Amino acid sequence: MSQVRPSRLLLAVVVVTPVLVIGTLSSAPPSEGAPGPHVSTPAAAPEEPAAAPPLLVIGHRGASGYRPENTLAAYELAVHMGADYIETDLVPTADGALVARHENELTGTTDVAEHPEFAARRTTKSINGVAVTGWFTEDFTLAELRTLRAVERLPDLREENALYDGLFLVPTFGEVLELRETLSRTTGREIGVYVELKHPSYFDGIGRSLQEPLLAALGSAGLDAPGSPVVVASFETTALRELHAEAADVPLMQLVAGGGAPYDLVMAGDPRTYADLATPEGLAVLAEYADVVGPDKGWVIADPGDGRPAVPTSFVADAHAAGLLVHVWTFRNENASLPADLREGVRPEDFGQAITEQLRFWEAGVDGLIVDHADTGDLARDLFLARAEDAVA
Repeated sequence: MSQVRPSRLLLAVVVVTPVLVIGTLSSAPPSEGAPGPHVSTPAAAPEEPAAAPPLLVIGHRGASGYRPENTLAAYELAVHMGADYIETDLVPTADGALVARHENELTGTTDVAEHPEFAARRTTKSINGVAVTGWFTEDFTLAELRTLRAVERLPDLREENALYDGLFLVPTFGEVLELRETLSRTTGREIGVYVELKHPSYFDGIGRSLQEPLLAALGSAGLDAPGSPVVVASFETTALRELHAEAADVPLMQLVAGGGAPYDLVMAGDPRTYADLATPEGLAVLAEYADVVGPDKGWVIADPGDGRPAVPTSFVADAHAAGLLVHVWTFRNENASLPADLREGVRPEDFGQAITEQLRFWEAGVDGLIVDHADTGDLARDLFLARAEDAVA
């Protein structure tokens, strides 16, 4: 893969204004043999340096720190708080619709358990080699899913979010794209969408492939051309490779978890783990099909876990050397998600020094942060950019 492929993502967020330079031209060519008017040949303009990638704030499942995740209310709030992109997780229904849910198992994010008409649908399935019991999107039609309402997934950590339980529908991917268009128009900013394909190998195995309806939906929304504000992500490699092979004109992001291995590689008997993908050699392989790498925070700044400040690694430099942008996940304000040296108080749900944490990652050279609290992400980015301007002033 060319090392300039990240420019496809750049096109979605950077507008280049052409400058038209008009010289004095003769209205007609001089006659043969007659000296023409002197027209000086302009000196070649110095080549502009390549634009630096924009620093993106991506609203993780919307403003999931303030509203139940993967709801239209959460996405809209994230944009109004300053997010450039809204991130959504996609899973299918029994009749082939794509809907936004963290997982295909519905218990944690909807009120399905309160619906006696669906009690018999509770079952146990093997998802990526793990037995999971509950209700699953692929066993419901879209019409049936629309009778459910979203609930807060982390009520112990985010008690205030539970105030909104039961208020919001499970949105379709089409509705997310329509909201993106509306918000782009009303805010005057081109809002983008991050799409995470959940468990693509599992869904391929049950005849519910995600890639085809994804591309169809993007095409219907006019978001399948180069420069469209869309990024498609997965923790698995095969789905992204297939999209790359199909010449999909949207940037692709390989997610890299903090441990374990991509399940598609496990299924294929491939011994590579996420740790292997995070090496310089592994990142070079990712760059053959991906434009962005999305690492767990620990790959970029290692937290000693004993109260000492975390230490940056070479991950960002290695990824940039491979031609990849780096968008890191997931940033949350609560102590439960912060390194020990940035926690405030003893309660996991209390907010700690989240801005300081995010500044550390911007200073480490990352290109984007995936955040639950978009207002904090936007503020931390502004502070980083202001400090950078002061440093060169």
